[in-house]
Amino acid sequence: MVKLSGFALLPNLPRRGGRWVLGGWVSLSLLGAIAPLAATAAVPGPVHEATLAEAVSANPTAQGQVLIVNGTQTAVPWIITNGQIGLADYGVTDHLGATLLSSNQPDRQPVQWFTEPGGAVELAAWVDGGYRYLDIAPLAQRHGWQVQPQGNVLQITAPLAQVTAVRREALSGGDRLILDLSGPVPATLSDSADALTLTLGATAADRALREAIASPAGAYLGSLTVTPVGGALRFQASASQPPRLFTRTNQIVIDIRADTLQPHSIAWAPGVRWQQRYVSVAGQPFPVYWLQLDPAQVSLRPIWTDPTTAIGTAPLATIAQRWQAAAAINAGFFNRNNQYPLGAVRANNDWVSGPILSRGVVGWNDQGQVRMERLVLNQTLTTASGQRFPVQVINSGYVQAGIGLYTPTWGPTYRPVLDGETIVTVADGVVVSQQAASTLGAAGLSIPSNGYLLALRSYATAAQALPPGQRVSLASELLPATLDPFPNLIGGGPLLLRDRTLVLDAGLEQFSRAFATQAAPRSAIGTTPDGEILLVAVHNSPAGPGPTLSQLAQIMLQLGTTDALNLDGGSSASLYLGGRLINRSPRTAARVNNGIGLFLQ
Repeated sequence: MVKLSGFALLPNLPRRGGRWVLGGWVSLSLLGAIAPLAATAAVPGPVHEATLAEAVSANPTAQGQVLIVNGTQTAVPWIITNGQIGLADYGVTDHLGATLLSSNQPDRQPVQWFTEPGGAVELAAWVDGGYRYLDIAPLAQRHGWQVQPQGNVLQITAPLAQVTAVRREALSGGDRLILDLSGPVPATLSDSADALTLTLGATAADRALREAIASPAGAYLGSLTVTPVGGALRFQASASQPPRLFTRTNQIVIDIRADTLQPHSIAWAPGVRWQQRYVSVAGQPFPVYWLQLDPAQVSLRPIWTDPTTAIGTAPLATIAQRWQAAAAINAGFFNRNNQYPLGAVRANNDWVSGPILSRGVVGWNDQGQVRMERLVLNQTLTTASGQRFPVQVINSGYVQAGIGLYTPTWGPTYRPVLDGETIVTVADGVVVSQQAASTLGAAGLSIPSNGYLLALRSYATAAQALPPGQRVSLASELLPATLDPFPNLIGGGPLLLRDRTLVLDAGLEQFSRAFATQAAPRSAIGTTPDGEILLVAVHNSPAGPGPTLSQLAQIMLQLGTTDALNLDGGSSASLYLGGRLINRSPRTAARVNNGIGLFLQ
């Protein structure tokens, strides 16, 4: 086997044992079984089309979640149906080494796999259960793969190739590493906390490896070193930019450079187009990834960590898969310490979490109508004697003096946010009990299914007016009222655009000046003049950091949006599609509390 691995490292951090501790630098290594050029590798014999057809006919319908390629196992959904061998599209890219090319037909996907530009292989495509499958049968037939389903496992055995040369080339702003091969072979580029690893079924000529060791260091890819590991060798070299893998005829190419994003526009499913390209603001390019959605063919829903509680965080991919969403983007803000939401989440008219600080929200209905505004929720608690008390928040981690309302949507129990709270239990519109937070145990207090809890914070007047037996009622009003008809709402902020006019005012929505001027990766949602919805993630520029809020607004204008809202950003900025994040490595993505899920009709 041949491996290429690397360590993500930060420049400007101390070394330990001669290594950087963390960061954006990459150390690459090759681990290869050494064989003379003239040696004959023990490879499987060619697989004829009849053999593949027999495997499919023996399993006319089968599916699973485990893929084994030349002995390397990974979790990738697959399905055999209608004579096609479907592999989730990210399995074709990440574990076979193919590159997805632009397309206009959701049921066809051109890929580049050991072909020159213009020599793409077109694969049948279909969506099932939130994944887009590509029929790999044409690749298997063309290249002599053995494909065998067994239970939950799909096993692919491809003929081994031989690495005949390892060489490098200088690029503008980067370096290129080229592996010359005797023939095509599946290649896997995996990402872990300390390494990028390329694995392929191959032997290596010792002459090629000697030449690799002797090759001079480049500006971005350092000199190669070799270390014996059992019966193999490991080649290592430092690199100062992220890698990108692609294939050409009998070659694997790895570019080490900052601008690795490859532009494309892919019709991923009916009503869903996956786009990515660089967008420049004042001459500074930013990598932008977005999903362009037709609301007539898809539906959106708020999603959060756990359907049974508003509390908690998880990777966006985990949340999306838990809700069986085909795609998703992270949405509102939250407290990372206690994992409480900090902004509006309303699903089918039920407040999972209420709005705060008059911040921007996006609302939508099942007819595909979308509206973005700065939202205020006025709630009033009224006693039988006519006393009225404002309720500041509902199901929220945002606390201030006054009353916080917690419903069963918050979860089965409530644990006081502040030590000095007084907790009032209300069931069927009647106060049942009143307890000091200091008297509650670690388990907290149960929220009645037919009522709610009121957390009184520095509000003695309300406490005196709410003894057990007191009858109370709640009333609420949304401002502006134009948002009231929208059953689904997600908060973020600040609002960026309205009617293609810049309305960005971070201070008005009570964001700090530091937040307003920070340059960082960002997520956003926008709408176009023809009613399409864009879910957008923007990352660090090859020349520097990510966009400011003002730059994000300019990017949204360039994407054609009329209205746009900033969502939570930084390490939270995540865009999920069909089983994987399409905008970043999952190891660099933070856990989030909530998002917007996309469901195919």
